Amino acid sequence: MFDLTLLWRAPKVNPVNRKARSIPGLNPIDLYGRVFTFSWFGFLIAFWSWYAFPPLLYVTIAKDLNLKQTDIANSNIVALTATLLVRLLAGPACDRFGPRWTFAGCLFAGAIPTALAGAVYNAKGLLAIRFFVGVLGGSFVPCQVWSTGFFDKNVVGTANALTGGFGNAGGGITYFLMPAIFDSLVANQGLTPHVAWRVTFIVPFICITVTATAMLILTPDTPTGKWSERHLAVQQNLASHGISGAVVDVPGELTDKATTGTNSPSDSTEKKLGFEAVEPKQPGSFAHEAQVGEQQMLDTARGEIIVKPSVREAMPVIFSLQTLVLAGGYFCSFGGELAINSILGSYYVKNFPSLGQTGSGNWAAMFGLLNVLFRPLGGVISDLIYPRTGVWGKKVWIHALGIITGVFLIAIGVTDPSSRNTMFGLVAGMAFFLEAGNGANFGLVPHVHPHANGIVSGCTGASGNLGGIVFAIIFRYNHKDYARVFWIIGVMTIAINLALSWIRPIPKGQIGGR
Repeated sequence: MFDLTLLWRAPKVNPVNRKARSIPGLNPIDLYGRVFTFSWFGFLIAFWSWYAFPPLLYVTIAKDLNLKQTDIANSNIVALTATLLVRLLAGPACDRFGPRWTFAGCLFAGAIPTALAGAVYNAKGLLAIRFFVGVLGGSFVPCQVWSTGFFDKNVVGTANALTGGFGNAGGGITYFLMPAIFDSLVANQGLTPHVAWRVTFIVPFICITVTATAMLILTPDTPTGKWSERHLAVQQNLASHGISGAVVDVPGELTDKATTGTNSPSDSTEKKLGFEAVEPKQPGSFAHEAQVGEQQMLDTARGEIIVKPSVREAMPVIFSLQTLVLAGGYFCSFGGELAINSILGSYYVKNFPSLGQTGSGNWAAMFGLLNVLFRPLGGVISDLIYPRTGVWGKKVWIHALGIITGVFLIAIGVTDPSSRNTMFGLVAGMAFFLEAGNGANFGLVPHVHPHANGIVSGCTGASGNLGGIVFAIIFRYNHKDYARVFWIIGVMTIAINLALSWIRPIPKGQIGGR
């Protein structure tokens, strides 16, 4: 039975890397609870601003800037393109500089164009500003890498799903907040729509700046301290338990020449760090440590300590079949979510004109807000499956969710519902499996090439944006025939998941991550 006190009680930790074995999400005073809170809240604020344009774009901004349907579609594609590039860079940046600094850097970089959104006066300006605001979407990668760095394998799927799910809810919150702020400025402050929508963007700018600053002041890089000293801390933790030997690679530089082409750093002939064996501390010194066997501690040290990626070592990770599985699954799930999130309000207005901008926005917001429940559920179930089935169970769960998502997308596309109840019911059903798929995907990510978690997370996250771009392009060239695109995405989702289902979840012989 689940122990509710785990939600606020100081967690037991892994004795090697000090990762928590539970999630004290209701205790922001606790180190792990605080990092958990900043992980999801930072991404939520970023997602809100990243998707702040669509709720006002199709009516208010389009009218003010004299935009065509193609201009709006192009701006959606540009926003996703920028995020794709940032996510590819954010992965190696996390491995090199640490996820906390990479996270804050993404937020600060995206805050500036958010504040400048009001300076847009034509379609070209909209494309430019949405490209640079798209930097905020890249914050997902450090969000997940940071979470992975603080929570152990037994709960990391749940932790990643919760931080990602709560953060993704920003895509729903923006559909409530942006029209509400806009309406308030027009009704209560007497601003014209021309001015009001521009002033509206100052609100997310302030929130982003405050959050990023607090993140740097109040949180650490890792459970053991500075990012640059993570390997030293692991070596010292092993020594304190009476385990000696040179087991942790000194992290190399991005441009260093790798000495091995294998997928695991354990066979590397790079310089090693070592400590002499010492007498273990008294049992009372480990009151908050989980009981872990010596071999498991050594495997953790050898295979799960993130190293600065050399170019040669990064290539096998990026192009491995296991990374392809994660990328393909996220291409469908998160890519579909991004593309659908951009057009859902417009789809509702098309089928139900009486809803108007605010009404359609409120209903479209529900799609994003369901992430609060559905994405975490995907990760929680992934963690529940893991003790019984291992990593294979997590992988099968991903594909099952993907195939059922495809069925729902095809159903929406074929029926093109004219009844609100049917439409909203099908979208909610589709959202469950699609958003749970996002959570399930990042429940498996920490197990694959754990020594290069930033690279794997970056490739996976970027593939989600690539999917969003591909699906957004399909929406663009089908104009307002939204139903047709829904069933096309559904067919693609089923086909991709079936094509990847035969690949083993982690590389054969991988040390760590099991």
